[in-house]
Amino acid sequence: MAGPPDTLRYGLIGTGMMGIEHLWNLQHVAGAEVTAIADPHEGSRDLAVLAAGEGGATFERFVDHRELLASGLCDVVVVATPNHTHLPVMLDVLAHDVHVLVEKPLATTVAGCRQIIDAARARPSRAGFVWVGLEYRYMPPVARLVADVHAGAVGTPRMVAIREHRFPFLAKIGDWNRFSRNTGGTLVEKCCHFFDLMGHVLEDRPVRVMASGGQDVNHLDESYDGEVPDIIDNALVVVDFAGGARASLDLCMFAEASENQEEISVVGDTGKVEAFLPSCEVRLGTRSTGRPGVSTEVVHDARVAYEGFHHGSSYLEHLDLADAVRSGAQPAVGLEEGLMSVAVGVAAHRSIDEGRVVTLDEVLADG
Repeated sequence: MAGPPDTLRYGLIGTGMMGIEHLWNLQHVAGAEVTAIADPHEGSRDLAVLAAGEGGATFERFVDHRELLASGLCDVVVVATPNHTHLPVMLDVLAHDVHVLVEKPLATTVAGCRQIIDAARARPSRAGFVWVGLEYRYMPPVARLVADVHAGAVGTPRMVAIREHRFPFLAKIGDWNRFSRNTGGTLVEKCCHFFDLMGHVLEDRPVRVMASGGQDVNHLDESYDGEVPDIIDNALVVVDFAGGARASLDLCMFAEASENQEEISVVGDTGKVEAFLPSCEVRLGTRSTGRPGVSTEVVHDARVAYEGFHHGSSYLEHLDLADAVRSGAQPAVGLEEGLMSVAVGVAAHRSIDEGRVVTLDEVLADG
């Protein structure tokens, strides 16, 4: 790969909802230009042209991602294809000298993640890095919560609790996200973000998972070629960490009647910090001052030029990625984080299916 020019050229592989989100974000990032897109679905390619707006649709359009990769038009490639295609697409991408941002999950299985990691490690160092799109870290209230914890504001963190109460899965092209064989399961597809956050906050490694969940409300009246979707719509997950801290996830995907979609709390031996979305509130207090001493702040990031679907997190992620490309730094969210976020989701599904505690060592051995 040649040294990065003043303008970084981006290629988008997959121009569905997340591909378009990246397109819109990159249009607001100084020094970024989308030069090529690839998607086998004509409607998605047309949508990218429409989304780019007047004067913005100057990129080359390809049906096959391999044509985009062979074109030499890109310094950075964003992979935003359906989950079950990440593995084959990434193996093709990693055969070229480009930096890569791959949307979560890295792959739908631990074994798939391992294949991608092996392929990335086999590249020459000049070929570029792989950045995993776990952008929830970049949501300004979440980033503040993490910074407060790492600065010692709550002492030693002992408990992390994450609640996501939201709407059902959206419709996707070909309805691929209605089946766990394509998504990796809800706790991989949707919740790898949260499992990543747990480890990021605690700066520790998960060791055991216990979960309960099911499909009780959503998609039960749908049928695709005679097959009813099998994606769970609610779960409770407990994750134990090596240092003794524990974390929990409370997921409900038929909870549209919620003031905040996400609520995250971290409790340490001296205090507690909470973040709420979309209200963007952060609350911080200490045990010594109790409830009267709790402060509340609405947190935004002045750098955000485009908020998009994720409170500006994708924009901030792209700023960091571009800086890393230009400076030669390592990715802020790399392959190991991508693997572990998937592994916890796989362990949670196994715990539900088999009614037992599942260790991460057991799951990681699958790869």
